Amino acid sequence: MFTRRLIERVPSARAIGIGKLTGHHLQWHKKSTDGSAKCDIEIAELTEQIVWGVLFSIDPSEKGHLDKAEGLGYGYEEKTVSISTETTVVEAITYYATKIDNTLPVYDWYKAFVLAGAEEHDLPFEYLQAIKLVADVKDPDNERRQKNFLILNKDN
Repeated sequence: MFTRRLIERVPSARAIGIGKLTGHHLQWHKKSTDGSAKCDIEIAELTEQIVWGVLFSIDPSEKGHLDKAEGLGYGYEEKTVSISTETTVVEAITYYATKIDNTLPVYDWYKAFVLAGAEEHDLPFEYLQAIKLVADVKDPDNERRQKNFLILNKDN
């Protein structure tokens, strides 16, 4: 959701609004190649659960770059979901985890990106609070950690 990070991957990316996906919940269990857990949208047992997010438009010619960055086919697949906005329901593509490990840690810089994106787009307060409560650990690869925090804090 953090616009600057997405634009580094897909320069045409433009936020077009926030939306919610009902009947799903946010998980932190997608197995990453760096040994940590990343976010995943998972179907929830309770239909009233909601995942909030940001709708982006991208140039179709750049989708392959995003697929590669996200690991499409290597732990993520994609699906089309119905997202409710303030005024309508739109069909959007999202990634979902196929390689899951509930024992992996969430790295501090990754959680910071998720939280920064949620704050940047003014997602609901309760949703921000839930993200803040996710346990995280310091990435043992200090170079990777510094690189990601530099992206996060650029121009701040």
